[in-house]
Parts: sequence; C-alpha cells; structure tokens
Amino acid sequence: MIGVFTPIAILLGGVIALFAAYSYIKLGVYYKDEGASYSFYKKTFPKSPFAASLIGWWVIFGYISTLALYAYTFASYAISGFVFAEDEWVRKGVAGGVIAIFTIINLWSVRGMGKVEDVMVYSKLIILAIISFVLIYNRNTSIPVLLQNDNNKTILTIMIVASITFVAYEGFQLVTNAVNEMENPDKNIPKAIYSAIILAVSIYLIISLGAILAIPFDDIILNKEYALASGTENILGRWGTNLVILGALLATSSAISGTVFGASRQMAVIAKDGYFPALLAKRKNQIPVSAIITMSSFAFFLILVGDLEDILEFGSITFLLVSLMMAYANYTIRNNTNSSAFLTIIALFVLSASTVLILYFELTTQIFQIIFIGGLYILLTLGSWIFSRSRKNQLHNQ
Repeated sequence: MIGVFTPIAILLGGVIALFAAYSYIKLGVYYKDEGASYSFYKKTFPKSPFAASLIGWWVIFGYISTLALYAYTFASYAISGFVFAEDEWVRKGVAGGVIAIFTIINLWSVRGMGKVEDVMVYSKLIILAIISFVLIYNRNTSIPVLLQNDNNKTILTIMIVASITFVAYEGFQLVTNAVNEMENPDKNIPKAIYSAIILAVSIYLIISLGAILAIPFDDIILNKEYALASGTENILGRWGTNLVILGALLATSSAISGTVFGASRQMAVIAKDGYFPALLAKRKNQIPVSAIITMSSFAFFLILVGDLEDILEFGSITFLLVSLMMAYANYTIRNNTNSSAFLTIIALFVLSASTVLILYFELTTQIFQIIFIGGLYILLTLGSWIFSRSRKNQLHNQ
C-alpha cells in the first residue's frame, strides 16, 4: 500500500504501541495481577461486570487471532520451498501442526517452555541481524530513487497502514500476564515492555529497509506471506533463502509459544471469575491445561475459516480497542497509578484515531472483511453478555 514509506508506518506503529504501553505499565505495576487487561478493568470498575466480561472475551480472542496469524505465517515460510507452497489447505494443516507442538510444550512445564523460548529468541535475533546486513549490502536501489518513483502516497494512507499493523506490537501486553512468575515486577514490567517495543521497532525498521532496497516491490506484493524468503533467493541463492526461512520459523515459533503461555493464564483468571466456562480455570501444577488446549483449538478453527488479512485486521482492531479501554481505566485512577493526565489523554486520542482509521479503510475498501470482523464481534459480545448475566445471577443467589 505504501511502498518506500513502509519504515515510516512501522515507526508510527511503534509510537502508537508506546502510548498504549504507558497505561498497561502503570496498571500492571499498580495491580500486579496475571489477569492483566481484564483484571485491570474489572478492579477499576467493579460495578461493571458486563464491561469486564466483554474486555475479557475481546482480549482472549484477540490473542487467539494473533496465535492463528503467527501459525499461518510459520506455515507459509515452512512450505515456501515446495511445489505445494500455494496450496492453502497444506498451509492450514502445517499451521495446525505447529500450534499443536507448542501446545504440548506449554503443557509440559513452565521451565521447559522458558528454555525453549530463550533459544528461539536469541537464535532468531542473530539470524535477523545477518539477513538485514545482507539485504542492505546487496541493495539495488536507493531511498531517493524509490521516493522519486513512488511519491504519490498520502499521509492518511501511511497512518492507516500503521494502524492496520498494530497487531505486530501486541506482544508487549503479555508481559503483565507473567507477573506471578516475575522477580521485582515494579522494576521489570516497565523495563521489559519498553525495551521490547523499542527492540521490535528497531528490528522491523532494519528488515523493512533492507527489503525495500533489495527486493522489487512487485515481488514483495506477489509473495506477501513469504516475501523475504523469495527476495533473498534472487540475491544469495538457496542458502540465503534457507536462512530467512529459519529466522522466520524461529520468530513465529517464539511468538506462538509466548502467546499460548501468557494468554492461557489470563483466560484461566477470567474463567475463575465465572466469565468463561469453569473448566478453563482448572490448573495442573500451576499450568492452565484446559485454557491452553481451548485457545489452541480456537486458533486452528480461525485458520480454517479466515485468511491472513481477516486475522490481521481483527487482531489490530481488537488490541486497539482493548488498549483504548486500558487508557481510559488508567485515566480514571491516574492519581493512584501516578500517571500523567497529559500522556494518558494523548494515548486516548491516538488509540481512538487509529481505530477509526482501520474502520474507515475497511468500510471504503474491504466491505466483506468488515462483515466478517463485525460478525466475530457480535458473537463475542453475545457470549460475554450471557456469562456476565449468569455470573450476576449467581452472585444475587448467594
């Protein structure tokens, strides 16, 4: 959509994420609850059970959508070198397989998952650094030339792209889900979240810069699910492609593992409060077994019924809305969380504007996607309403 201006959209997306993170950090340090956004809202507005239930359903299914997105991308890269690379059902099958693998790892043990995660993260960072250097070194054009040939993009379009791709930064929210396993959360929650966003932005900027300088835009658009692998093959041959594929598989694998770990614990907390089926609250050795299996199953279902763009935009809208509600909650108790009213108001404005931009884009260009996404929200709202009513009746009978 925006060609040479892609790094700018990535940078803007990072700025939006930093504003969203401000309230998460303040609320996370104040409440120290692994229920994260759901618990923050519930404790801030204790007389609004439906609102708490709604945000719980939204955020969990937002994580399920990102889980599906990561698995779908993993599968796209995993099969990119085979003759069946364009076979959608093979891709969906591989995506389901990788979800199953990391479901088993998360069911195994927290310590075991942590060790696997560490290896994947450090390995992928090394590989991404190599890929970035190789792409930039083998560039076949320059930014001034690209700007000259691609100068018809508007600021509005760049801002829309920054909003649509907000889901790329949502992982910072998972930090607060691990508060019970964390040492010194007052110090480590802000440190982890801010450094994660800054590192993510830096990596995305370098990778995107290398891509637009070394890979023709037509190739990136044609091979959108595995553009880096396809483009690197023309530069370095098969070994370069294999390196990119390995980096992508490690990147998406660690994202899958981290999402299953953090979001399943949040799901268990919500279920314990009665806003999800009680079965999902059960734990074995502190591991929410039923929540992990349920999340993974729904993610695979979403892969079967949706496509990459549907999943991406549903995730971005969801996390923008949830972040907006967190900013509102933080503003309400800003004196308790020692928050700046000025920064919180700016966050409210930025997050609201980003949500409106995605909806505007959907309504003007992707009407069928807005119907699909709207249908999901209707189902989620109905489910949250039913459970909030049931919970209200239980409390009344007690």
